[in-house]
Amino acid sequence: MFVTRLVSGIVLVGLALLTICTGNWVLFATVLALSLIGANELYKVMKVRPEEGGFSLLELAGYLGICLYYASLVLAKGEYTLGALMAAMILIMCVYVFSYPKYHAHQIMAAFFGIVYVAVMLSCVYRTRMLEGGAWHVWLIFLCSWGCDTCAYCVGKLIGKHKMAPVLSPKKSIEGAVGGVVGAILLGLLYALATQGPATAYMIICGAGALISMVGDLAASAIKRNMGIKDYGKLIPGHGGILDRFDSVIFTAPVIFYLSSILI
Repeated sequence: MFVTRLVSGIVLVGLALLTICTGNWVLFATVLALSLIGANELYKVMKVRPEEGGFSLLELAGYLGICLYYASLVLAKGEYTLGALMAAMILIMCVYVFSYPKYHAHQIMAAFFGIVYVAVMLSCVYRTRMLEGGAWHVWLIFLCSWGCDTCAYCVGKLIGKHKMAPVLSPKKSIEGAVGGVVGAILLGLLYALATQGPATAYMIICGAGALISMVGDLAASAIKRNMGIKDYGKLIPGHGGILDRFDSVIFTAPVIFYLSSILI
């Protein structure tokens, strides 16, 4: 299992390097694809997608909503993203109303939740890359999310005693969480020194991103526990699905995008 996770991790890093360094349409298409796959995983878990297979009209409305949102990012440079989300909501409600009583209210909520939780938040990877200086800032998303996760795991293994969320995630400790945040801040400093970037801003961004990344990780775990599953999917060997690997990135990306816009 360790070797499988390691190889998959190396491949993921390689793909991230390729797509993010290239940017533009390559990164846009990659993030859109990840959003659609992640939404598919969530829709399966939340029963928006039929258990017997195939696609439901509600599920397709969710995917169309995601595409509308991403189209607004490139065609209108983000000026009509709110309008795209409202259009997606109206589309989903049309499916709900005109096919009533085929779908329940919780499925309707899950369909729109998937658009915001997966697509909108994950799109901030692309939006950060497109900022001025974004070629450097975008790496902070992965540095503080995956860096925090690694540092928290190591510190937790060494000195972790006090449980942070004993019911939701018994293996996570307060000591590990502190170690993860401190580790992310130090990684931000090292990244600033290596790239000659603004050290103070990078450290603040990585610290804040690390805190939010832990919430993202626990949020994904909470959904899985509620729905009685171990992983969202099997797309990435040793890691699970897109939502299993990018759970913290989903929460970190918006934080990095807005903090980069404000502080740098």
